[in-house]
Amino acid sequence: METIMKDLIVTEEIWKEGNMYTAYCPELDVASCGKDIEEARKNLLEVIEIQLEETAQLGTLKTFLEDAGYDLNTSQPTLQLDKQVVSFNQLTVPLGGF
Repeated sequence: METIMKDLIVTEEIWKEGNMYTAYCPELDVASCGKDIEEARKNLLEVIEIQLEETAQLGTLKTFLEDAGYDLNTSQPTLQLDKQVVSFNQLTVPLGGF
């Protein structure tokens, strides 16, 4: 069986928590952190690669990606979801009664 290499498009969210930066990938539900943005980004990429390698070794990569919403039956060389982040804002919501 021939293996076809594809690219995977994911979202990277980075925010600051105290003195650390957290990087999160919502599609795959994995996160990492670092002392600066670049380290958090590098660590997230490493965590994603490890997650994909581990699920491939376990024989569950296809299920993992399908559960995340990716269509593996596409002939396209890049896998991406049919959604895109178009806005990312902080909102203030009144709690009332506190």
